[in-house]
Amino acid sequence: MKIYDSHLKRKVEFKPIKDNEVRIYVCGPTVYDDAHLGHARSSISFDLLRRVLEEIGYKVTFVKNFTDIDDKIINKMNETKKSLKEITEYYINSYLKDMEKLNVKRADIEPKATESLDAMFDLIERLLKKEYAYKLPNGDIYFDVSKDEEYCSLSHKCQDDEVVHRVEVEGKKNPADFALWKACKGDGDVCFDSPFGKGRPGWHIECSAMIKKHIAYDGEYQIDIHGGGADLFFPHHENEEAQSHCAYGGHLAKYWMHNGFVQINGEKMSKSLGNSFFIKDALKHYPGEVLRFYLMSTHYRAPLNFSEEDLIASKKRLDKLYRLKKRVYGISKKQKDKEFEGRVLEAMKDDLNISKALAVVDEFIKEANEGLDKNSKDKTLKQKIISNIEFIDRVLGVGGSDAYEYFQAGVDEETKRKIKELIKKRSEAKKEKNFELADKIRDELKEMGILIQDTPTSTLWEKV
Repeated sequence: MKIYDSHLKRKVEFKPIKDNEVRIYVCGPTVYDDAHLGHARSSISFDLLRRVLEEIGYKVTFVKNFTDIDDKIINKMNETKKSLKEITEYYINSYLKDMEKLNVKRADIEPKATESLDAMFDLIERLLKKEYAYKLPNGDIYFDVSKDEEYCSLSHKCQDDEVVHRVEVEGKKNPADFALWKACKGDGDVCFDSPFGKGRPGWHIECSAMIKKHIAYDGEYQIDIHGGGADLFFPHHENEEAQSHCAYGGHLAKYWMHNGFVQINGEKMSKSLGNSFFIKDALKHYPGEVLRFYLMSTHYRAPLNFSEEDLIASKKRLDKLYRLKKRVYGISKKQKDKEFEGRVLEAMKDDLNISKALAVVDEFIKEANEGLDKNSKDKTLKQKIISNIEFIDRVLGVGGSDAYEYFQAGVDEETKRKIKELIKKRSEAKKEKNFELADKIRDELKEMGILIQDTPTSTLWEKV
């Protein structure tokens, strides 16, 4: 398998630290607000990576953290008068529900910053002892980037003030120095007891500590892959790498992977631009599976220019898979199609080449429909179709829904109730051999944009 290493800026052959095992850490959200499409894209990108690695036989340990203490969370507490626990638990649960709707697999380990303080204390104490960190008179502790000869060698970003964008703090030795521990500032601040006095951790220290606590190897590299959005590469990941190798030796990760931004109207999606698009809002209009398919259809490293027109076009592409699935509805036996699976995996093993993989899927759909048109009773073909759709669901995370329920998306509950009542009345009319009424009800459903199909056991319906 080949992946693009952000550090080397090229595709490389993936070789895990330990045979047949992969340890991945992906930076999760700061839980002070609802998740947006940027969160969705990152989660889906690394979910695809995880699925492919598992499919080709690796045992994957996947970790995604929650930053549950941060300036933004404290601001939210002050605005809402709610506790830290109330806010963070609400938004963690909201995030997890959104990810479930996008068919993103839960991480194996989901550490929280507030539950990892001991690991942070150990890391900070090591850095102070080795004189890579220093304490200010006000109690803040900073990492001294000038002491790390390798600083900026990960991201290759320069250290001038314009790029670093650090808030100036009296007593800092260098503009690029970053906070490891922030001393308690008094009323309104959230503080924890520590060996350094009351305070709270800086942002960058969290991930390094969590990696060390939960999945780190001893040796040259602590984990196989560290991932996140492209905006995290510098300074966040650069700082993680710096504090980790200075404290423990070696390197934090063997490979670094980053997904591209989501853009709206050509601008990077961000709160400051006012164009952040919450997942929950998108899910009001489109099923999670449709949103997932759209967000993953652009290669994970490329920027994605969000548009509803493209989303609708993407849905029509996914519709074709489900229309094929309808044609083999009720088939339970499967027959593995090694040639198809091999072609999809070959594409995905090339740095998650989703365009090539979906082209293979499109070709499969076309040829399968042509085969069914020629012989609608071909059991072997139907069994291969079912097997391939299950494989697509397993590796790409789409295609696993009921074929008829998929086409019922967007129908409100009151309308669904009315449809079920009409179908029931039609069934009763057919039993009474009142075919005129049965046909009238079918026509009424058709006028509502609902098509029905009778099966030996029930009547299925879909929205057109």
